[in-house]
Amino acid sequence: MMSTTQNLLKELTEESVVTRKMLQRIPADQQNWQPHEKSMSVNKLAGHIAELPGWISMILQTEGLNFADQAYTSPVWNTDSELLAILEKSLAEAKAALENAKEEDLLPIWTLKHGDQVLMSKTKGEFIRHSMSQIVHHRAQLGVYLRLLDVPLPGSYGPSADDPNF
Repeated sequence: MMSTTQNLLKELTEESVVTRKMLQRIPADQQNWQPHEKSMSVNKLAGHIAELPGWISMILQTEGLNFADQAYTSPVWNTDSELLAILEKSLAEAKAALENAKEEDLLPIWTLKHGDQVLMSKTKGEFIRHSMSQIVHHRAQLGVYLRLLDVPLPGSYGPSADDPNF
Protein backbone atom coordinates (compact mmCIF):
# COMPACT_ATOMS: atom_id res chain seq x y z
CA MET A 1 0.00 0.00 0.00
CA MET A 2 1.35 3.42 -0.97
CA SER A 3 1.67 6.22 1.55
CA THR A 4 -0.20 9.48 1.10
CA THR A 5 2.97 11.23 -0.03
CA GLN A 6 3.64 8.49 -2.58
CA ASN A 7 0.07 8.81 -3.89
CA LEU A 8 0.44 12.59 -4.17
CA LEU A 9 3.75 12.17 -5.98
CA LYS A 10 2.21 9.67 -8.40
CA GLU A 11 -0.73 11.99 -9.13
CA LEU A 12 1.55 15.00 -9.59
CA THR A 13 3.71 13.06 -12.03
CA GLU A 14 0.68 11.89 -14.03
CA GLU A 15 -0.91 15.34 -14.13
CA SER A 16 2.37 16.95 -15.18
CA VAL A 17 2.23 15.06 -18.49
CA VAL A 18 -1.14 16.65 -19.34
CA THR A 19 -0.06 20.05 -18.03
CA ARG A 20 3.09 20.01 -20.15
CA LYS A 21 1.08 19.11 -23.30
CA MET A 22 -1.38 21.93 -22.67
CA LEU A 23 1.31 24.55 -22.04
CA GLN A 24 3.11 23.54 -25.23
CA ARG A 25 0.01 24.48 -27.30
CA ILE A 26 0.08 28.19 -26.50
CA PRO A 27 0.51 30.23 -29.69
CA ALA A 28 3.43 32.65 -29.35
CA ASP A 29 1.40 35.47 -30.88
CA GLN A 30 -1.51 35.07 -28.43
CA GLN A 31 0.22 35.47 -25.05
CA ASN A 32 -1.52 38.76 -24.28
CA TRP A 33 -4.99 37.54 -25.29
CA GLN A 34 -7.70 37.33 -22.65
CA PRO A 35 -11.32 36.27 -23.14
CA HIS A 36 -12.70 39.00 -20.86
CA GLU A 37 -11.35 42.11 -19.16
CA LYS A 38 -11.66 40.39 -15.76
CA SER A 39 -9.84 37.28 -16.96
CA MET A 40 -6.12 36.69 -16.79
CA SER A 41 -4.17 36.92 -20.02
CA VAL A 42 -2.89 33.69 -21.56
CA ASN A 43 0.60 34.65 -20.37
CA LYS A 44 -0.42 35.16 -16.73
CA LEU A 45 -2.63 32.07 -16.63
CA ALA A 46 0.03 29.84 -18.16
CA GLY A 47 2.70 31.22 -15.83
CA HIS A 48 0.46 30.55 -12.84
CA ILE A 49 -0.19 26.98 -13.99
CA ALA A 50 3.55 26.41 -14.43
CA GLU A 51 4.37 27.72 -10.95
CA LEU A 52 1.56 25.98 -9.03
CA PRO A 53 3.44 22.72 -8.35
CA GLY A 54 5.91 24.86 -6.38
CA TRP A 55 3.17 25.52 -3.83
CA ILE A 56 3.64 21.93 -2.64
CA SER A 57 7.17 22.57 -1.37
CA MET A 58 6.11 25.95 0.04
CA ILE A 59 3.28 24.30 1.98
CA LEU A 60 5.59 21.66 3.43
CA GLN A 61 8.22 24.25 4.41
CA THR A 62 6.00 26.95 5.95
CA GLU A 63 3.05 27.40 8.30
CA GLY A 64 1.01 29.49 5.89
CA LEU A 65 0.85 32.38 3.49
CA ASN A 66 -0.49 35.87 3.98
CA PHE A 67 -1.20 37.63 0.69
CA ALA A 68 -1.09 41.01 2.47
CA ASP A 69 2.58 40.41 3.37
CA GLN A 70 3.74 39.76 -0.16
CA ALA A 71 2.14 40.90 -3.36
CA TYR A 72 1.69 38.23 -6.00
CA THR A 73 3.63 38.65 -9.18
CA SER A 74 3.13 36.30 -12.08
CA PRO A 75 6.21 34.50 -13.41
CA VAL A 76 7.74 36.23 -16.41
CA TRP A 77 8.15 34.19 -19.57
CA ASN A 78 8.30 34.99 -23.26
CA THR A 79 8.99 31.69 -25.00
CA ASP A 80 7.75 28.13 -24.72
CA SER A 81 11.12 27.04 -23.38
CA GLU A 82 11.00 29.69 -20.63
CA LEU A 83 7.47 28.64 -19.65
CA LEU A 84 8.41 24.95 -19.58
CA ALA A 85 11.52 25.77 -17.52
CA ILE A 86 9.25 27.37 -14.89
CA LEU A 87 7.10 24.23 -14.89
CA GLU A 88 10.06 21.85 -14.66
CA LYS A 89 11.62 23.84 -11.80
CA SER A 90 8.40 23.89 -9.80
CA LEU A 91 7.79 20.18 -10.49
CA ALA A 92 11.31 19.30 -9.35
CA GLU A 93 10.84 21.27 -6.11
CA ALA A 94 7.46 19.62 -5.48
CA LYS A 95 8.73 16.12 -6.20
CA ALA A 96 11.75 16.56 -3.94
CA ALA A 97 9.56 17.90 -1.14
CA LEU A 98 7.12 14.98 -1.43
CA GLU A 99 9.92 12.41 -1.67
CA ASN A 100 11.40 13.74 1.58
CA ALA A 101 8.09 14.23 3.41
CA LYS A 102 6.84 11.85 6.06
CA GLU A 103 3.18 11.17 6.70
CA GLU A 104 3.29 13.26 9.88
CA ASP A 105 4.53 16.24 7.84
CA LEU A 106 1.07 16.39 6.23
CA LEU A 107 -0.77 16.81 9.54
CA PRO A 108 0.06 20.36 10.76
CA ILE A 109 -2.41 23.11 9.97
CA TRP A 110 -1.47 25.49 7.14
CA THR A 111 -3.31 28.81 6.87
CA LEU A 112 -3.95 31.01 3.87
CA LYS A 113 -4.74 34.60 4.86
CA HIS A 114 -5.16 38.08 3.53
CA GLY A 115 -4.23 40.39 6.38
CA ASP A 116 -6.23 39.29 9.41
CA GLN A 117 -8.83 37.51 7.28
CA VAL A 118 -8.37 33.73 7.22
CA LEU A 119 -9.22 32.52 3.73
CA MET A 120 -8.61 28.82 4.44
CA SER A 121 -7.08 26.75 7.18
CA LYS A 122 -6.49 23.05 6.53
CA THR A 123 -3.87 20.41 7.14
CA LYS A 124 -0.81 20.59 4.94
CA GLY A 125 -1.95 17.39 3.25
CA GLU A 126 -5.33 18.93 2.45
CA PHE A 127 -3.67 22.08 1.10
CA ILE A 128 -1.37 20.04 -1.11
CA ARG A 129 -4.44 18.29 -2.52
CA HIS A 130 -6.07 21.71 -2.99
CA SER A 131 -3.00 22.94 -4.88
CA MET A 132 -3.14 19.96 -7.19
CA SER A 133 -6.83 20.67 -7.82
CA GLN A 134 -5.88 24.25 -8.67
CA ILE A 135 -3.45 22.99 -11.32
CA VAL A 136 -6.25 20.98 -12.95
CA HIS A 137 -8.75 23.85 -12.58
CA HIS A 138 -6.50 26.45 -14.20
CA ARG A 139 -5.37 23.99 -16.87
CA ALA A 140 -9.06 23.54 -17.81
CA GLN A 141 -9.38 27.33 -17.94
CA LEU A 142 -6.45 27.41 -20.34
CA GLY A 143 -8.21 24.74 -22.41
CA VAL A 144 -11.19 27.07 -22.81
CA TYR A 145 -8.86 29.91 -23.82
CA LEU A 146 -7.15 27.70 -26.40
CA ARG A 147 -10.49 26.45 -27.75
CA LEU A 148 -11.63 30.06 -28.20
CA LEU A 149 -8.39 30.73 -30.07
CA ASP A 150 -9.11 27.69 -32.29
CA VAL A 151 -6.03 25.83 -31.07
CA PRO A 152 -6.38 22.02 -31.23
CA LEU A 153 -6.44 20.61 -27.70
CA PRO A 154 -4.46 17.60 -26.55
CA GLY A 155 -6.26 14.77 -24.80
CA SER A 156 -6.26 14.94 -21.02
CA TYR A 157 -7.59 11.64 -19.72
CA GLY A 158 -8.29 10.10 -23.09
CA PRO A 159 -8.50 11.34 -26.65
CA SER A 160 -9.50 14.88 -27.50
CA ALA A 161 -12.16 15.79 -30.05
CA ASP A 162 -9.19 17.26 -31.93
CA ASP A 163 -7.46 13.87 -32.08
CA PRO A 164 -7.70 12.65 -35.68
CA ASN A 165 -8.22 9.07 -34.42
CA PHE A 166 -11.15 10.01 -32.17
